[in-house]
Amino acid sequence: MAKLSEKYEAVVVFSVKTNDEEQIKAVVNKFSDLIKANGTLTNVDEWGKRKLAYEINYEDEGYYVLYNFESKPDFPAELERVINITDGVLRSLVVLAH
Repeated sequence: MAKLSEKYEAVVVFSVKTNDEEQIKAVVNKFSDLIKANGTLTNVDEWGKRKLAYEINYEDEGYYVLYNFESKPDFPAELERVINITDGVLRSLVVLAH
């Protein structure tokens, strides 16, 4: 039997060179609203600006945000698609939480 809801975690790293604080807050809220529209957002943990382990697109710092949410199993693929086409995102990872 298919599960109706699963717990997921998404970590998104935003560029601090191409985005100012207002733009980052807007995109953080955009992803929060998208998750709320398709599931249950349980937590948003903004880790803030941190040094990257290695350069990505000639940038050595990024703004980290962790989203914890519950949704149907088909939503994380859509979330990844939207994250990947959003300007100012350096890296992201969406995983099933245990």
